[in-house]
Amino acid sequence: RDRKRRLLAEKYELRGKLYKAVCRDPDLPLDMREKFRYKLSKLPRNSSMTRLRNRCIFTGRSRAVYKKFRMSRIVFRTLANKGELTGVK
Repeated sequence: RDRKRRLLAEKYELRGKLYKAVCRDPDLPLDMREKFRYKLSKLPRNSSMTRLRNRCIFTGRSRAVYKKFRMSRIVFRTLANKGELTGVK
Protein backbone atom coordinates (compact mmCIF):
# COMPACT_ATOMS: atom_id res chain seq x y z
CA ARG A 1 0.00 0.00 0.00
CA ASP A 2 2.66 2.47 1.02
CA ARG A 3 5.07 1.49 -1.74
CA LYS A 4 2.49 2.15 -4.45
CA ARG A 5 1.70 5.60 -3.07
CA ARG A 6 5.37 6.50 -2.80
CA LEU A 7 6.01 5.47 -6.40
CA LEU A 8 3.02 7.49 -7.62
CA ALA A 9 4.07 10.52 -5.58
CA GLU A 10 7.57 10.35 -7.04
CA LYS A 11 6.25 9.92 -10.58
CA TYR A 12 3.87 12.91 -10.48
CA GLU A 13 5.84 15.22 -8.18
CA LEU A 14 7.36 17.49 -10.84
CA ARG A 15 4.17 17.60 -12.89
CA GLY A 16 2.14 18.61 -9.84
CA LYS A 17 4.60 21.32 -8.85
CA LEU A 18 4.55 22.71 -12.38
CA TYR A 19 0.75 22.79 -12.49
CA LYS A 20 0.58 24.50 -9.10
CA ALA A 21 3.14 27.12 -10.14
CA VAL A 22 1.18 27.93 -13.29
CA CYS A 23 -2.09 28.14 -11.32
CA ARG A 24 -0.59 30.61 -8.86
CA ASP A 25 1.03 32.90 -11.44
CA PRO A 26 -1.14 36.05 -11.69
CA ASP A 27 0.64 37.23 -14.85
CA LEU A 28 -0.75 34.39 -16.97
CA PRO A 29 -4.19 34.58 -18.60
CA LEU A 30 -7.11 33.27 -16.57
CA ASP A 31 -8.16 30.60 -19.08
CA MET A 32 -4.66 29.11 -19.11
CA ARG A 33 -4.59 29.01 -15.30
CA GLU A 34 -8.02 27.35 -15.29
CA LYS A 35 -6.80 24.73 -17.76
CA PHE A 36 -3.84 23.84 -15.53
CA ARG A 37 -6.06 23.83 -12.44
CA TYR A 38 -8.23 21.26 -14.21
CA LYS A 39 -5.15 19.18 -15.09
CA LEU A 40 -4.03 19.36 -11.47
CA SER A 41 -7.39 18.03 -10.32
CA LYS A 42 -7.10 15.10 -12.75
CA LEU A 43 -3.85 13.81 -11.24
CA PRO A 44 -4.28 10.59 -9.23
CA ARG A 45 -5.19 11.18 -5.60
CA ASN A 46 -2.54 8.80 -4.34
CA SER A 47 0.13 10.85 -6.09
CA SER A 48 -0.20 13.55 -3.44
CA MET A 49 2.64 13.84 -0.93
CA THR A 50 0.17 14.49 1.88
CA ARG A 51 -1.31 11.01 1.51
CA LEU A 52 2.01 9.35 2.32
CA ARG A 53 2.33 7.79 5.74
CA ASN A 54 5.45 6.53 7.45
CA ARG A 55 5.10 2.77 7.82
CA CYS A 56 7.24 0.07 9.38
CA ILE A 57 9.21 -1.77 6.70
CA PHE A 58 8.81 -5.08 8.55
CA THR A 59 5.19 -5.10 9.72
CA GLY A 60 3.49 -2.27 7.82
CA ARG A 61 2.38 -0.69 11.08
CA SER A 62 1.59 3.01 10.65
CA ARG A 63 1.70 4.21 14.24
CA ALA A 64 4.74 4.76 16.44
CA VAL A 65 7.21 4.50 13.57
CA TYR A 66 10.72 5.88 14.06
CA LYS A 67 11.48 7.89 10.94
CA LYS A 68 15.23 7.38 11.18
CA PHE A 69 15.00 3.58 11.27
CA ARG A 70 11.69 3.20 9.35
CA MET A 71 10.44 0.63 11.84
CA SER A 72 7.83 0.56 14.56
CA ARG A 73 8.72 0.83 18.22
CA ILE A 74 7.82 -2.83 18.75
CA VAL A 75 10.15 -4.15 16.06
CA PHE A 76 12.81 -1.66 17.10
CA ARG A 77 12.72 -2.85 20.70
CA THR A 78 12.80 -6.51 19.68
CA LEU A 79 15.80 -6.06 17.40
CA ALA A 80 17.60 -3.84 19.91
CA ASN A 81 17.17 -6.44 22.66
CA LYS A 82 18.57 -9.13 20.38
CA GLY A 83 21.53 -6.87 19.57
CA GLU A 84 20.82 -6.85 15.85
CA LEU A 85 20.83 -3.04 15.56
CA THR A 86 24.28 -1.55 15.36
CA GLY A 87 24.91 1.49 17.52
CA VAL A 88 21.86 0.89 19.74
CA LYS A 89 22.14 -0.43 23.28
